[in-house]
Amino acid sequence: MKIFKLAKFNLTQLFVIFAVFLGWNISFAESEKYLINAGDVLEISVWNEEALKREVTVLPDGSISFPLTGTVAASGKTLDAVRKELTEKLTEYIAEPVVNIVVKAASGNAVYVTGQVKNPGKYVMVEPMHVVQALSLAGGLTAFAAQDDIIILRKSSAGSETIQFEYSDLEDGRSLNKKHILKSGDVVIVP
Repeated sequence: MKIFKLAKFNLTQLFVIFAVFLGWNISFAESEKYLINAGDVLEISVWNEEALKREVTVLPDGSISFPLTGTVAASGKTLDAVRKELTEKLTEYIAEPVVNIVVKAASGNAVYVTGQVKNPGKYVMVEPMHVVQALSLAGGLTAFAAQDDIIILRKSSAGSETIQFEYSDLEDGRSLNKKHILKSGDVVIVP
């Protein structure tokens, strides 16, 4: 019976409800879009052009190569931005190309943990990660770790940044700071 009551909504009401819901999701998604990193594997295809389907790895300099477009800077850009650039370059050769890009492997979305942890190394982030999660992946702190002197090294367009992290503050519930959410390329150093 409830299904029939839903049918009493007119099309305009349903559209407004859907638009409000969709608008909220779009604004959230805009702030959380994935940025391509060196080392990521992308699958790029052009609709109705079988010869233009490739799996490409983003090179250490942040670029990719694709037929007819040459080298394109990809690192630090969204999929939409790279799709738009490839589409623009392909219009010289193909009428109204429809380019699709899929991240096959986010291998470049990694952080590094080093120093007094049980398993130092590179860790790929498949979701947003807090510094404590990275330390956990690295097997936790050793008995000799200076837990209140942990630093996060972060590169940005403005230069390098050093972020202090005191593990004991987190244990006390005092250091749940947004800047302790790691970004691709961060290095966590445990002295």
